[in-house]
Amino acid sequence: MDTGARRADGSAGDADYGAIGPGYREHRRPDPRIAAAVAEALGGAESVVNVGAGAGSYEPVSARVAAVEPSAAMRAQRPARLPPAVDAVAERLPFGDDAFDAAMTTFSVHQWADPAAGLREMRRVARGPVVVLTCDPDLVRDFWLYEYAPLVCDTEARRHPPVADITAALGGRAAVRRVPIPADCSDGFNEAYYARPERLLDPAARRACSAWSFVPPELADRYADALRRDLESGAWDERHGALRRRPHLEGSLVLVRAVPA
Repeated sequence: MDTGARRADGSAGDADYGAIGPGYREHRRPDPRIAAAVAEALGGAESVVNVGAGAGSYEPVSARVAAVEPSAAMRAQRPARLPPAVDAVAERLPFGDDAFDAAMTTFSVHQWADPAAGLREMRRVARGPVVVLTCDPDLVRDFWLYEYAPLVCDTEARRHPPVADITAALGGRAAVRRVPIPADCSDGFNEAYYARPERLLDPAARRACSAWSFVPPELADRYADALRRDLESGAWDERHGALRRRPHLEGSLVLVRAVPA
């Protein structure tokens, strides 16, 4: 696979963040409980490379961070308190072997042109743990959204690499854990709205989930209209209303942590 092809914005994967990136930070704010899981997995590393860093979500505040992000639109949304991101791709990290205590990537590996190559690069530059926050494609279609937006969930399942492929590329000793998604999750990926379906009626909220960008706009509108009708009629609550009372969801969100053998 060609790892050199990049869009005008610099986006190196299959999603065009020049088009969908503006406004991303407003809807994709890091959730502190998910951040705690990521921080625990990093194990107190003093130096960390964040690959596919985007606007800087989940970067540890107590470590020296080198951020890598190919999209100009996403680099521009990084807060001033964070270090500027290096314009590079996961498959060719501009760092030496064992340059960092740890490496991390969150909600990014499915965007890469060659995930296995990018993961091997993360392993190359990290002396210690490599931490990957991602979605298990085998679980994506279990979410209620599949009833309303099947192509969105099919796209998610197609784009995310199987967890077994991630652990194989990283090598060493790997552990995989599911990460509970809080009902009031501030990071607006699709499953974050499991108890607040009304949020997905907002086009900007949908735009912040890259899988929606692969659906023709008129079809996305039809999906949203079907959800709106069921919310107005009470049909959604008849089938899924119990989710509104659940404090968290065990969905497709997983955390992979691999250390050298």
